[in-house]
Amino acid sequence: MSIVRIATNFNIDIEFTAPPFYRRLFAWVIDIIIQVCYLVVALRFLSWIARTMRGDDGSMKMWAISMVLLLPFLLYHVVLEITMDGQSIGKKLLGIKVVSENGGRPSIGQFIIRWLIRTSDYTLLFIIILIPYAQIFGPQVYWGVAGALGLLIADLVLVNTRKQQRLGDILAHTVLINTHQKEKITDTVFLEVSEHYVPQFPQIMQLSDKDINSLKGIIDTVKKHKDHHMALLASEKIKAHLHIDTPLEPEEFLQVLLKDYNYLSSN
Repeated sequence: MSIVRIATNFNIDIEFTAPPFYRRLFAWVIDIIIQVCYLVVALRFLSWIARTMRGDDGSMKMWAISMVLLLPFLLYHVVLEITMDGQSIGKKLLGIKVVSENGGRPSIGQFIIRWLIRTSDYTLLFIIILIPYAQIFGPQVYWGVAGALGLLIADLVLVNTRKQQRLGDILAHTVLINTHQKEKITDTVFLEVSEHYVPQFPQIMQLSDKDINSLKGIIDTVKKHKDHHMALLASEKIKAHLHIDTPLEPEEFLQVLLKDYNYLSSN
């Protein structure tokens, strides 16, 4: 199973397990099937409306209705990934999700960029829709099909890059990871801390949410690999950034920081 190394905001790499290509492919197929099924239902509904609509302004109404019916199809990925924490239905079923390159949750802007550059997702549909109309539109259809296939091949080639990113992922600075790995990193950022706990380093609140996600990722990686050097490097960078002077051991210092954050963010 391939490993994706991601540089955190502290310039320290943490490891994520990248989903194998076949899981990405199956997730994509599931999403395409859902979209096609919706599109078939929407087109039949639109056809029924066209048969029953009368009046001079019928064409304008049909255009407006068509746009409304197409919105769920076009916005499928971006809406689900924003509302489902980086997952579509296909990704959720296959246990993969989208995260930012720094290990945190992508911003809405990153989700939108990724969605706008979804080259391969609609390529297959583009080909299926255009080929039956080749006699009507002429040879331009085949140029369109060739271009669509070129985009699909480019996306498949880019998936084999170091971080296994597609074109949209590269431009949005996102990657796909296994959700099981992610659960060990960010889903446990929030710890149960006693109400009588006394925080030692209130400066921790100067860090952003992405920094805290990176901190938790570093702590988990240190535990997994027993990497004292990584803990030392991270603790020194954080001490310098937050102007903290403490005799605590690096691993203990990082743990205290996370506890302080949890206490201060909930009180």
